[in-house]
Amino acid sequence: MSEQQPKRQDNSRVITRLLASVMIMFAFGFALVPLYEKFCEVTGFNGRTSNTAATADESMQIDQSRVITVEFHTRVSRGVSWDFTSEVRSVRLHPGEVKIVNFYVENKTNRDVVAQALPSVAPGEASLYLNKTECFCFENQPLAAGERAVMPMQFYLDPDLPDHVHRLTLSYMMYDLTDQVRPRTASANRSE
Repeated sequence: MSEQQPKRQDNSRVITRLLASVMIMFAFGFALVPLYEKFCEVTGFNGRTSNTAATADESMQIDQSRVITVEFHTRVSRGVSWDFTSEVRSVRLHPGEVKIVNFYVENKTNRDVVAQALPSVAPGEASLYLNKTECFCFENQPLAAGERAVMPMQFYLDPDLPDHVHRLTLSYMMYDLTDQVRPRTASANRSE
């Protein structure tokens, strides 16, 4: 009997440590997603751009010696019946120069939806130098059934953009977030 008891205690310690290790790994796995998102936002890794408005410095010098082409690509997520496009395919601008480009979206469904556009930039290193002072991508976009909307995006390229970057692509993917937003709205209405 004395030999069995230490084995049981050893086994229970091993099981406790294993369970604790599993719980720590599980928690770490959940923490990786927001950490990765923040890492991409700060470093521009994976072409992610900031989701907060930049401010245009009034004293910023426009680099007249360089012209950069910014191309615009728009897509909607699979299974979504919307039209989403930019007013122009590309613009040419000097680093430091502020430009406004309008984007158009049409909800071709017979139901109200909530949309969200996620931007990315190629090449990825250029995302650190693309500064949006106004963008529809900062907030969810409610669209009534059949509604058309004009969504402006105002931006500039930082004059410190590396010299070897002459062209960059700003892509937006529009997602339907209606199902994710609706439960929160319903629970908020119940608590009032």
